[in-house]
Amino acid sequence: MAETVELYGTQSCMYTADLREQLLWDGREFTEYDVETDMAALRKMIELTGGQRTVPVLVEGGRVAQIGWQGRGCVVAPPRPVEL
Repeated sequence: MAETVELYGTQSCMYTADLREQLLWDGREFTEYDVETDMAALRKMIELTGGQRTVPVLVEGGRVAQIGWQGRGCVVAPPRPVEL
């Protein structure tokens, strides 16, 4: 069975776009989460990375494989408080 691959990033981050393009070029299947619009995904990414807010984040098999792209990345805002 193939390992689950997840890409956490943003539409506005050029490094997320570069990593997405590399994954597509390599023919790898992945699920992408936009952490600017999906607060649950942002919280999960921060949990997985131990508090890092730099994107892109590549997760393979439930473990962080890479933060950033070729030594560069974009920093996202902290998650908003949950509204009751």
